[in-house]
Amino acid sequence: MAEVGESSSPKLSQNIWAKLVPSDSRYCDVEISSEEAVIRSEILSSSPDKHEWCKITRNSDHPSATLQNKSSNAILVDEAVVQNGEVVDISSGSEIIPAPDRVGYLSYRFKVMPRQESCKQQLKISIDVQHAKCCICLNVWHDVVTVAPCLHNFCNGCFSEWLRRSQDKRATVLCPHCRAIVQFVGRNHYLRNVEECILDADSSLKRSDEEVALLDSYASVKSYLVIESGKKLQRKRAHSPHEDENDSRELPCPQCIEVSGFRCNPNTVHLQCHACGGMMPFRTDIHVPQHCVGCDRAFCGAYWQAQMVNRSDIHHMCSHSTFKPISERTLPRIPFTAHEMNRHEQDITERCIRETGTTLQNVISDWIVKLNNREIDRSRLLLNHAETITAGTHICNECYDKLVSFLLYWFRITMPKDHLPADARQREDCWYGYACRTQHHNEVHARKRNHVCRPTRGSNMT
Repeated sequence: MAEVGESSSPKLSQNIWAKLVPSDSRYCDVEISSEEAVIRSEILSSSPDKHEWCKITRNSDHPSATLQNKSSNAILVDEAVVQNGEVVDISSGSEIIPAPDRVGYLSYRFKVMPRQESCKQQLKISIDVQHAKCCICLNVWHDVVTVAPCLHNFCNGCFSEWLRRSQDKRATVLCPHCRAIVQFVGRNHYLRNVEECILDADSSLKRSDEEVALLDSYASVKSYLVIESGKKLQRKRAHSPHEDENDSRELPCPQCIEVSGFRCNPNTVHLQCHACGGMMPFRTDIHVPQHCVGCDRAFCGAYWQAQMVNRSDIHHMCSHSTFKPISERTLPRIPFTAHEMNRHEQDITERCIRETGTTLQNVISDWIVKLNNREIDRSRLLLNHAETITAGTHICNECYDKLVSFLLYWFRITMPKDHLPADARQREDCWYGYACRTQHHNEVHARKRNHVCRPTRGSNMT
């Protein structure tokens, strides 16, 4: 389902100063991040068409703003009629209806976000920008990665290109900064936050869009990479069969000897599977996914199936079921994590499905189609790269449970109240909705209130 409203200017989530909160909890807030924003949204609850209907300008005194009616019709602001082109003052809590009448129209509540200066002051740190620069390109890091064991940091794209060239020329990969042998490399999410804060504080340090796109095209580090040394000890005597067996156990992966037409060379980078701990070669020459899109972790199940390599006692290897496309998955039961692990809400959802005469698998399949058609707002989908996920995307079991929990949330909030089981219809919504913490330790509250709804109080109003 698309957002109810959207600002015509780019959204900067760290600078959101106000929201328009719709009265209907099925729709998303309209977040306002610029000093002046034209609001374009659906105005009829029965029509998906969007219209520009007002312009909101921030006043110098933080809690207020001015609203100009840009609709061809009159609108209501705190019950007062505002004609086309007229300007009125609004403050936090003002009710706005983008029409001259309430019946059949959506209404919004203007909400000014609290200032965050005191929090920012507590978290403020001092850092020399020179210590946040990549020694390869001499710019502030972009998508920073850290190498081990020396723990120096580089741009993902810069180090990926260094890694590629090193593997072509040398038996080992050396750190570009200190020349220590690199054994591991991985993305550093903490330093990425530092990188973003530095660029926000000094925009002159930002690269052009073309430079960023070029770096991203080089970047190949998605999860932790294990980098093997190509140096081998020379033997002074012939191999014995017993030694050959021992050597095979020390090889990182099955393809360190030729299997399925591929053999790792001494410089091949290996990925460690998050599920089984086994190794597989990191390959960019094939179209088989080796990373879960939802969490960026490496999984080997799809790779070894594509290579037609079977499990063995020597090397750890996952089954195909641990990592496969969404469209190929089946679901025997509602995930434990669904509805914020509230078993009462899970039971209600299970009964809803049963009473409609369908199955859980059919419900999820229907909502995956809606996900594919971009009919659902993905802002609550707690997966990386949420906007790129389709039915054909490979994800791991844990991320699939998160996806199903997200789809069951939409299944429930779009269900008419009279379709709920009789004992669930009379419950009032919890003020804190799905973000309620009390539901996890107070059985009576978890059962008495509906928690499959958006928060109307607290810091999680989204």
